[in-house]
Parts: sequence; structure tokens; C-alpha cells
Amino acid sequence: MKKKSKKATALYALKQSLPVLFGYLFLGSAFGIMLYDAGYNWIWAIFISIIVYAGSGQFLLVSLISSAASLPTVAMMTLFINSRHMFYGLSLIDKFKAAGWRYPFMIFSLTDETYSVNVSLKSVPENVDEAKARFLIGEFDHFYWILGSVIGSLAGQNIPIDFTGIDFSMTALFTVIFVDLLVDTKNKICGMVGIFCAFVCLMIFGADKFLLPTLMLTVVLLIAARPALTRKEGGK
Repeated sequence: MKKKSKKATALYALKQSLPVLFGYLFLGSAFGIMLYDAGYNWIWAIFISIIVYAGSGQFLLVSLISSAASLPTVAMMTLFINSRHMFYGLSLIDKFKAAGWRYPFMIFSLTDETYSVNVSLKSVPENVDEAKARFLIGEFDHFYWILGSVIGSLAGQNIPIDFTGIDFSMTALFTVIFVDLLVDTKNKICGMVGIFCAFVCLMIFGADKFLLPTLMLTVVLLIAARPALTRKEGGK
């Protein structure tokens, strides 16, 4: 067994996080500009991105601050928007616990994009510390978001930029990762269940409210089908 290399681990984590870099520079910049337009400078962009770090939740926060929303309203809206992360974390608990003291930060830094990168990790090189690499991926992604928010806040002062459609970059990233996983995975059932649940919930709840019901329905169906899926895998 090869000895784990800190340099190899850091380079591996950096390489895996690069797709998120480009998306976060754009989306983080959009947040920074939005925050500046609301009357808060780049220092606030850094502070919020470090403490809150919730992606879409941060965009919502700007709107709530601008409308002088009450603290209970902010708490409820944030919980509703980011509750999907509870489902994300279920599949990574064991891998995150293996990182020891880094575990709490890995939970904090588990955004949609970081989750996508984590689940897309396939055969990790023998000289790479997998647990530490997952931790570093979260750190890199967090830094990218902070950097993007600062750039956007500073640019928003003097440079008129139209960020319409930039949020599609993250949709494209998710699509590529999902298709890649679906192609490489022998058992396509889990992916098909997710697609089916998303379609049904989209028809019932609409585009603005279908995500959380989709995750709940998918988890319930996969738990119910787990014995059959396990037998199928064991029979191969």
C-alpha cells in the first residue's frame, strides 16, 4: 500500500473542485452585486459568505434583509430552502466521520455543488487520503464562493454587468455529473427512481416547490426497495 501524500491529496482535491470554481465565481459574483445593490459593501459579502454559506439561501437573505423580515421568518425560510441538505448528508455520514475532527466543517460546507463532487468521486488514487481530500474539496469550494462574492461586490460599484442566465451554469454542472454517474453505474434503477419522483412532484407541486417532496419521495421509495435491490446486486 502506498503512503498517503499530503501534496497528492491537495492536488487531487483541487482538481476535483475546479468545476465548482467557475460556477462559484459567477454565482458568488452575482450575490456580491446583489448585496452591494442592497447597500452592503464587500466586507459584508465576506462575512455573510463565511458565516452563512448557503448559496441560494444567501440570495434569499439579501431579499429578506431588504424587506426588514423578522428573525422567525428568516429562520423558517432558510430551513425550508436548505432542508434538502439533510437528505444529501445521509449518504455521506460514514465517509465524513472518517475525517475525524474535520467532520463538523464538512457538514457545514456541504453545498449542492460540493455534494455533487463528493458523490462523483470514483477510484481515489492509493497515495491520496480520501477523507482529507473530501475535507479539502469543501474548503476549496468555500473559498471559491467567498472570492466570487468579493469580486462581485467590488465590481458592482463601477462595472455594469448583466448576470441574467448565469445560474444555469450550476444546472449544467449537475446535469453533466448526473449523466456521468448514470452511465458509469451498472444499476440504473436508483437514477430512474429519482427522475420519476422529480417528474411526478414537478407536476403536482410546480417548479418552485417540487425539490423537497422529490427528495422525500425518492428516499422513501429507495428504502422500501432496498431489500430487492440488495438481492439483485448479490445475485450478479
